[in-house]
This record gives sequence, C-alpha cells and structure tokens, in this order.
Amino acid sequence: MKISSKKNTSSVEFTVEFDKNDLEPARIKALSRLARDVKIPGFRNGKAPANIVEQHVDPNQLASETLDIAVRTAIPKLFDGTDMMPISIPHVEIAKYVPGEMAEITVKADIMPDVKLGDYKKIVATYDEPEISEKDVDDVVERIAESFAESKVVKRAAKMGDEVIIDFVGKKDGVAFDGGTAKDFKLVLGSGQFIPGFEEGVVGLASGDKKDLKISFPKDYHVKDLAGQPVVFEVLVKQVNERAKLAIDDELAKKTGAFDNLAALREDIRKNLTSHASSEADERYKDELLAKLVDSSKTEAPATLVEEQFGHMKEDIMRNLKAQGATIEEYLEHRKQKLEEWEEEVRDAAKRRILGSIVIQKLADELGIEISDAEAEEQVERMKAAYKKDAEASKQLDDPQVKANIKNRMRVERTIDKLAEINKPNAKKSTKKATKAPAKKSTKKSEK
Repeated sequence: MKISSKKNTSSVEFTVEFDKNDLEPARIKALSRLARDVKIPGFRNGKAPANIVEQHVDPNQLASETLDIAVRTAIPKLFDGTDMMPISIPHVEIAKYVPGEMAEITVKADIMPDVKLGDYKKIVATYDEPEISEKDVDDVVERIAESFAESKVVKRAAKMGDEVIIDFVGKKDGVAFDGGTAKDFKLVLGSGQFIPGFEEGVVGLASGDKKDLKISFPKDYHVKDLAGQPVVFEVLVKQVNERAKLAIDDELAKKTGAFDNLAALREDIRKNLTSHASSEADERYKDELLAKLVDSSKTEAPATLVEEQFGHMKEDIMRNLKAQGATIEEYLEHRKQKLEEWEEEVRDAAKRRILGSIVIQKLADELGIEISDAEAEEQVERMKAAYKKDAEASKQLDDPQVKANIKNRMRVERTIDKLAEINKPNAKKSTKKATKAPAKKSTKKSEK
C-alpha cells in the first residue's frame, strides 16, 4: 500500500494506492462476511470454503465489499505514527478500482490545527473584588419579609401593595389574543408582573368591580403581533387582600427555620451575596483571559467544527425563542437584522468558541494537565447522585462517550483555573464601579 499526503494547517488529503496483495486479505474477509447470507448445498451457513462461496455470490457485491473492507482497514493506519489528530469523519473518494488488481482512493479529513500559543503567563485582564453593601443585604431581607407577608380579605378599593384575585381577557381589535386570558389570577399590585398600565388600572377597584383597561404593549415586546399595539383588557376583580408585611426582626429570622436572630440571617445573606458575586467576577475574569489568549495565539478553526458548532448554537436560539412564544422573524425584526446578517454573527461566535477550545486544549498539553479515570468517575458518580430521580439522565451517564466528554470538560475547567492562577498577579481593576450581587425580584415578568 502506497501512501502520499498533502497537509495544510487544519486539514489533510491522502492518496492511497492498493495493489492485488493489499486487496486479497480484504477479499477473503468479504467472502467470509457474504457467506453468512449465502445458502450453499452441503454446507452450513458461513462454513463453506472461500473458493466455493465466490462461485455463489454476486461479483459486483464482492468487489464492493472488498473495497469497503480495504478502505476501512487502511484509514486508521494513515494517522499512525503522525502528530495529526482527525477531528472529522474522513471523506473517501474512489479514483480508480480494478477488482482483484488495484485501487486508488483519496481520503480527506479535518485535523487538529497547529497552535502557536501566545504568552499565557503575562496576560493582563480586569478583576474587581465584589463589594456587598448594607443596602444589598437590606433588599434581600425586605424580599424575605415580603414573602412571609400575611393576607386578609378587605372590603375596600385596591391600592398598591395589595394582592388582588382577578379574571381577565385581553383583546386586540375585539378578538382575544393568545396568552391574554386567565381566571383567579393572583396579582400583587406594584410587583411589575404585567405590562405598564395594567396594575395601575386595577388600583381603585373593589371586589365585584369590572373595568376595561385600554393600554398598549411596549414597542419592544417579544411577540410581533402585539408589540406597540393598543389592546383592551376586560378585568373582573373577585377579591382584594391586604398584605401585612412582617416586621424585620429576630422573629422574621426564626420564621425562615434556619436562624435564631436577625444578625445571623443578615450574615448568611451577606455570605451568599458575596459568594455569588465572586463567582460571577471570576467567570468574567476567566472569559477575558481566554479571549486575550486566543487573540495572541496563532491557529485556525476547522470549517467542519465551526459549522457543527454553528448548527448547535442556532438550534439552541431557535429552541429558546419557541419556549418564549416568539419566532425567528420577530426576533430578527426586534434586532433590526436580516437572516443572513444574524447567521453570520452566530457563525462568527461559533468560530470564536472553536478557537477558544483549540487554544485551551493546547494550553492543557503545555501545562501537562490531565484528569485521571478515577477523578472522572468520581464526577460521574456525583452527577448520578444529583440525577437519581431522573432514571434516563442517570443512564446516559454510563455512555462511554458521555464519560469522555465529562473528562474533557474537567480538563478544560482545570486548565482555565490554572490560567487564572498564573495571571492573577497581573490583574488590574477596571475603571467601572465594582460589581455587586444582582438583586433578584420576587416575581417574574408576566407574559401578558
């Protein structure tokens, strides 16, 4: 078997020539394989001699099977003893084939590209220690007190802060629209659950009152047919509840079931806010480090991997839009983009992600970072424990490919952690105000 190759940065093309001596072992295997499906008088299936089997099989089928076996046997050998790592399924083209005599094929494959790392020990990225203020803690305590608020029915008009139980029907041009109808809906006035004008319109209504609220959806609303459109909500107030927020004191802390006094509750809140903010600051710092390492390194992103990543990212975006009840057309209109422009943007992001993966794998090799089988197995067991109520997810963790992916992800994470450790002395503060933990609302924005 004669092999020649042409290699560039991220792909390789082999020319492989087989002579009759190379094809003969493949022909014998092909006859053995075909013998299983051929009935020959006097022999059990698969037990007839090769020369007898050959008399009873289709010559074209034998020729095809022989070449297939020869090619499949040859491909792994093409990369033996080289530093090339294939990252795509090789594409095979038959140039010439004379059964029993010779064959010539070309094999093309994407390979892990060469990487010249930038100086990963001298990367200057920004890192800001999170600052948690007393107000940050106060906001969380207020939300806790709000969550324990006690409600009692009142016979008066609703005001901000009250909870109302309502039925409503949203109509556009006199026709009810999807997602605009509900019965016995509990709404805390002033919570910001509904579009502007809705909650304000309910203020002043008492139990039994009806009102048509004439308001408009925001211009940037995610549903195209409703964005910026005037609508009417027919509202019936069925009950008004006055909410009495608990006093912020030691008794509130005890109601959480975990603290004896307010001071202990506040300290725990501060720790949690600090931990959350620190994690976010670390992630931003690592993202910037990796971005700068990619920029300072020289390599290529194989087209096959970019297109594969592009497909995954596009699919994820589409799935999220569908879950939100929006279409790609509405999304693009909101972004003022054409489909081609958006796809190019996603493809660029996919390329960037692939480059980051290639560079970090090279850095892992440079730093000698490896994950042992035992470490990977421990992580798998922890994940199984987390998914113990999901039999299907737990079963998937036994898949060898899934385990390999987990092991690789652990290696990537450890490498990025090491990159951050190496460059922490080089970190600088940004000119922006230090990041604080985000204040989470107690209610989600309504889709109405």
